[in-house]
Amino acid sequence: MAQHSYSGIKAFETCPRKYHDTKVVKLYPREDTEQTLYGTELHRQAELHLLEDRPLDESFKFLQPVMDSLKAMPGRRLCEYEMALTESLLPCEFKSENYWVRGIADLIIIDDENLTARVFDYKSGSNKYPDTDQLMLMALMIFAHFPHIRRVTGGLLFVLKNTVSKYKVERDQADALWWRWKERVAKLDNAYTHGRWPERSSGLCKRYCEVTACHFNGRRS
Repeated sequence: MAQHSYSGIKAFETCPRKYHDTKVVKLYPREDTEQTLYGTELHRQAELHLLEDRPLDESFKFLQPVMDSLKAMPGRRLCEYEMALTESLLPCEFKSENYWVRGIADLIIIDDENLTARVFDYKSGSNKYPDTDQLMLMALMIFAHFPHIRRVTGGLLFVLKNTVSKYKVERDQADALWWRWKERVAKLDNAYTHGRWPERSSGLCKRYCEVTACHFNGRRS
């Protein structure tokens, strides 16, 4: 059984060949970049501020208005919250050998009294192509992990652009949304079954892709 995450599905849909070479056979080990290190530190700053009220470092003071808005929302805050489900959509341990899908929510705010939850994901990149499907999967996993929750709202917080892409889903929409997710997963499972990993060109090929053996890669020797 293949195991999935939103980032994995997205990577496969962007380019099956890159997914195979980086995640299946791991020909190109992941290396941190200046951008990924910055994103990691941004998440750490937000978590410590929200949970421990630790002051933001000077270079992250621009986050203060966003943090203040999040802290004003009613409910219990769960930062960097790990969730995993079996193929039967039952909650399991994040590192379980039997997990089918898993993900980490940057911030969940559970309002037990009103049976609602909010989920947020911090984005330090461009807001040009917001992808709220990531929030959809987080919402579906929240419904599974918190059975009393009836509605999930949230957003992608583009903290450098000061914009937010909002999302809302009701519990009675969950079954239909799971079918959408399973259709996407089935295409990846089919690639594993038949060993078909075609190259797919995109705007990320020449400048950002580490799979230099691909003929779409402009850095190929």
